[in-house]
Amino acid sequence: MPPAIISVLSCCNEVNDLGADTKGGGKSSAAADKVVEEIRAKGGKAVANYDSVEDGEKLIQSALDAFGRIDIVVNNAGILRDRSFVRTSDLDWDLIHRVHLRGSFLVSRAAWNHMKNQNFGRIIMTASAAGIYGNFGQANYSAAKLGMLGLANTLAIEGRKYNIHCNTIAPIAGSRLTETVMPPDLVASLKPEYVAPLVLWLCHEQCQENGGLFEVGAGWIGKLRWERSQGRILRQKSKPMTPEGVRDQWKEICDFTNATKPTTIQEVPFIELSLHVLVSLMDLNGLFLLSHVLLSQTMAVGQKLPTSSFSYSHTQCILYALGVGMSTKDPDHLRFLYEGHPDFSCLPTFGVIPSQSSIMDGGLSSVPGLNIDFTRVLHGEQYLELYKPLPTSGELISEATVADVLDKGSGAVILLDVNTYSGKELLCYNQFSVFVVGAGGFGVKRNSDKAKPPLPPPNRAPDAVVIDSTTRDQAALYRLSGDWNPLHIDPSFAAMGGFKKPILHGLCSFGFAGRHVLKQFADNDPSRFKAIKVRFAKPVTPGQSLQTEMWKEGNRIHIQCKVKETGEVVLTGAYVDLHVCFSVSEQGGGLQSELVFAEIGRRIKDLGSELVKKVNAVFGWEITKDGKKAAQWSESFCLSAAIDLKNGSGSLHKGPYTGKADVTITISDEDFMEVVKGNLMPQKAFFSGKLKMRGNIMLSQKLEVILKDYAKL
Repeated sequence: MPPAIISVLSCCNEVNDLGADTKGGGKSSAAADKVVEEIRAKGGKAVANYDSVEDGEKLIQSALDAFGRIDIVVNNAGILRDRSFVRTSDLDWDLIHRVHLRGSFLVSRAAWNHMKNQNFGRIIMTASAAGIYGNFGQANYSAAKLGMLGLANTLAIEGRKYNIHCNTIAPIAGSRLTETVMPPDLVASLKPEYVAPLVLWLCHEQCQENGGLFEVGAGWIGKLRWERSQGRILRQKSKPMTPEGVRDQWKEICDFTNATKPTTIQEVPFIELSLHVLVSLMDLNGLFLLSHVLLSQTMAVGQKLPTSSFSYSHTQCILYALGVGMSTKDPDHLRFLYEGHPDFSCLPTFGVIPSQSSIMDGGLSSVPGLNIDFTRVLHGEQYLELYKPLPTSGELISEATVADVLDKGSGAVILLDVNTYSGKELLCYNQFSVFVVGAGGFGVKRNSDKAKPPLPPPNRAPDAVVIDSTTRDQAALYRLSGDWNPLHIDPSFAAMGGFKKPILHGLCSFGFAGRHVLKQFADNDPSRFKAIKVRFAKPVTPGQSLQTEMWKEGNRIHIQCKVKETGEVVLTGAYVDLHVCFSVSEQGGGLQSELVFAEIGRRIKDLGSELVKKVNAVFGWEITKDGKKAAQWSESFCLSAAIDLKNGSGSLHKGPYTGKADVTITISDEDFMEVVKGNLMPQKAFFSGKLKMRGNIMLSQKLEVILKDYAKL
């Protein structure tokens, strides 16, 4: 074994041994003194301590007095009082637990804060095969030893964020304790030297093992883990659960074919089932399953979740479109359903799919400050912003960060920001707002400027209403996009949550509403779709009709989604932001200049501050077509707009500009495009009468900065 590892225990050691006999009687310093002498003889430093492990504070203080710190605790004290169960006295039971279990608790607790403050600690619990498997005549000993394993597992969880690791060994070795129950030749072959190397490694700072259970002896080491059968759900809708039902399913309950190997309490099936009762009580459409959350805001905020990858093809895009209600019955939907369509596209709301895998794969449980087991969290709100239309296939990477943690009193809100990339290019940004029931009251802020807030709709009748029926198989179809929660497919599972039928995914309703806006206000053009925000209010049953009400306020479309049959609101405070687009009359063809102004708008967003420095002016535009005057064609073929490169970081305004323009320019659509292409100089256009200006005509010199350098298509 490398000297670095040997030095872990050979440098500074406190050897504690009360010197009692195997039944806990008597007292002697000989045992501890002998081990101290052996350590010193090999060049190590050691002191002896003769306190009982029930005096944990004294024992740890002795080490601190001698060495100034405590890095490692090996809980190895033990006695035996073997009796058959019926002959075990109260004293037999209590003495065993006082030494093995209570002693381990008291010594570990005394060392805990010292380890926490120095951000390092290693604790070893010495359990026994008797605790793991049971052993005749050792009911007291077996119970105490398995109790030590439970204690170790919890310390491993609580200590993780402080770099305190706790592991358990179940050794078999020759000792004062085992020599009373083993033949001498067997004791001689089971030397402690065959156990010590494992302990040394588990205590080393390079070892990251935490919460492990190891059997060790005679030169062999093995790690143990739990195994669970697939089991069976016996509770049925409107039927009592009976012992006869258990009997009839017993073979399946005990069948370990395709067994799982759970490692955390989050994986306990009946804890996950209890969420659905919670969902019913909260009357919300749950997406995520969490349970008890211990929140340490300063530790959690800013922490990154493990990076997740997502690979997809056109098949996933089509499945998603079908999952959110698109159909070949509507010819406009074909561009999202047929990969051979000349304008085949991915629906914008598909952007939530790659990002949700970073959370659903258990990334939250890795965040320091969030000790999460999945039973008490509901998906409260969702925000999605696209930076470019989503490709119809690709390899994407998502990086998630805890943006903030809020105390809402009755619960906590965790804001998770997820950026999704194609290579190094940022495609979209999601913010998941998850509400943790019962985790509030930890005394931090209630609101965050990092949150994307929901917004109420205008106080007037909606500008447009779309009613769309979901099918009975809508949830079954949507789940193929990656949300496999049985709440949305299994009637028995749904009944456990108090639902008469499986419910629709909240993000499925999200997709319905998003595509309603896309068709109603953006002509099904994904490049127009900028962002969407919703708050989930109530569940939808597959087969019900969704009624999306929409209010247009500039480039923002406020939306509210209801179940038509019941009138219950399922999406509230919702809106969709669209990229600026200049509409034209149906009396003739569109304007080529629309594309230029759209590009100018995008460039201003990226380079506005730089342009303001160069231009420092507000340009008003009137684009005409077919020689018609702007005033006559203001509602048909006239495009009115203003480019503000004077105030703030710049902006682009559609329609008549309410502020004061420094110069207003009138030009035909055709001549405007010639200027943009560089075929017609602005000054030449002005003197030839093709470009007319009102206001500061000297600003025409700066048109080239706007059009040539920043509007090339």
